[in-house]
Amino acid sequence: MKVLVLNSGSSSLKFQLFEMPDANIMCSGMVERIGFEDAKFIFKTRKETIETVQSIPDHKSGLELVAHHLLDASGLIASANAIDIVGHRVVHGGKHFSDTTEITTAVKAKIKALSSLAPLHNPANLEGIEVAESIFPEARQVAVFDTAFHQTIPEYAYRYAIPKRYSEDYNIRKYGFHGTSHKYVSEQAIRYLDKAHSKIITIHLGNGCSITAVKEGKSIDHSLGFSPNTGLIMGTRSGDIDASIIFYLANKLHLSLSEISDLLQKKSGMLGLTGYSDLRDIETQAQNGNKACQLALEMNAYRIKKYIGSYVAILNGLDALVFTAGIGENSSLMRQMVCEDLDYLGIALDEIRNEKRSKHIREINTDTSSAKILVIPTNEELEIAKQAMALYQ
Repeated sequence: MKVLVLNSGSSSLKFQLFEMPDANIMCSGMVERIGFEDAKFIFKTRKETIETVQSIPDHKSGLELVAHHLLDASGLIASANAIDIVGHRVVHGGKHFSDTTEITTAVKAKIKALSSLAPLHNPANLEGIEVAESIFPEARQVAVFDTAFHQTIPEYAYRYAIPKRYSEDYNIRKYGFHGTSHKYVSEQAIRYLDKAHSKIITIHLGNGCSITAVKEGKSIDHSLGFSPNTGLIMGTRSGDIDASIIFYLANKLHLSLSEISDLLQKKSGMLGLTGYSDLRDIETQAQNGNKACQLALEMNAYRIKKYIGSYVAILNGLDALVFTAGIGENSSLMRQMVCEDLDYLGIALDEIRNEKRSKHIREINTDTSSAKILVIPTNEELEIAKQAMALYQ
């Protein structure tokens, strides 16, 4: 069976076409910097790699470009009917979805209804589903939800300290996100450590960022909450913020709730601090003496370190610290800043190993570090393909 996996992020679209169940990759690629004039498109097959820089205004345009290369430019598949399953990453499943689900009209309606909780993601996810339905009408469309992995978080960790009726009647609680990535890399780490009863912290650093405490393979706490706007500092999202600031902005500056939401979701984070949302740009500017960018990097690393400390406490120890996703896998500077001065927790980074690159799992800790520091390339697409296939077996 041929399974096409679409992974729509807030400003990116990753895709892979698999021959399953052997997980042979027929093609892969991504669209980066969606919404910018210099968006980057990468399309890889066994024979060639195509890279272009062009304007890609939205996710719909990005997916249409992917479909064009699948069907016309590469001739990789004879027709749209050659695709058996399209697996979609969907960020917010709310209380409705804790498992992989075949997409129906009712499922799409619920995904749309949850868009207010994930305004940067669920609309893009839904758009990807609808475009895929039109391009691949015979394929089964399957949703894999980011929230599913975090269903094991205990009630004392997912409940908020608000009146009970709001939690129960309106389902206000921590849901957690990036679950597909955290699940994949934590399972890879457990196999690498050869230790089922392990204590692991996984750090997903991309345009969206999150950190998870994983005990014996299960998520027990996570930095993202009711929406994907809490926890770590992100590309355009503020992360943790004093709720009183929202009321202050409304009363002092007379901003509407929608304006405040837009401010915190799309204009804050690294973008708000520096004017740049891409960490590569921020690191370059910092190296050139830009003090705002230097401060933003320090703030970013500091926030991550605070979460590491709290999660070591709730895990009562640590076997491995895992870095993954675009920044986590590629930014040696951010890894170095995060791991600095964590020797009390048994975390010691080897600077030479940290600078090396690999497409495979690797250790970047010193030989004397009591906790492993691992860089594990995430493969959300493979995880989605496996879960989508399992739905029909």
